[in-house]
Amino acid sequence: MTVDQATPTERADLLAVPANQRRLLRHTARDLTDEQAARRTTVSELCLGGLIKHVTASERNWAGFLQNGPSAMADVDAMTEADLAAWADTFRMLPGESLAGILADYADVARRTDELIATLPDLDAAQPLPRTPSSSASPWTAPRPSADH
Repeated sequence: MTVDQATPTERADLLAVPANQRRLLRHTARDLTDEQAARRTTVSELCLGGLIKHVTASERNWAGFLQNGPSAMADVDAMTEADLAAWADTFRMLPGESLAGILADYADVARRTDELIATLPDLDAAQPLPRTPSSSASPWTAPRPSADH
């Protein structure tokens, strides 16, 4: 559906769902210090600050995919050890990173994603998914990642 065909309610709904999810994730970090946000509370590498970093990176990648298709995604078969290490770093806070900085980046990515969804010329335009271990055969449209994944 083109911009002219999309109802204001439909776009508002597509913007409201991730906005609420972002608000809830930000709420989990309220009043935390950098040390608390970086603390691993399980045996995994994951910490709350890292989770927010990872969600930010995922949203940034999704927006790039919507604009540029599979070429915006990393080629899984060509990933180097450095690429894998950089991906792993999205799950944790690194020395020198602050929760405030991570949240600011999250807000910036959210703003850009919202602008993209508000101005996409065709909400039904589909992109073929790049080959990954977790990809399905179904192409993604703008609403699919937030609705299905």
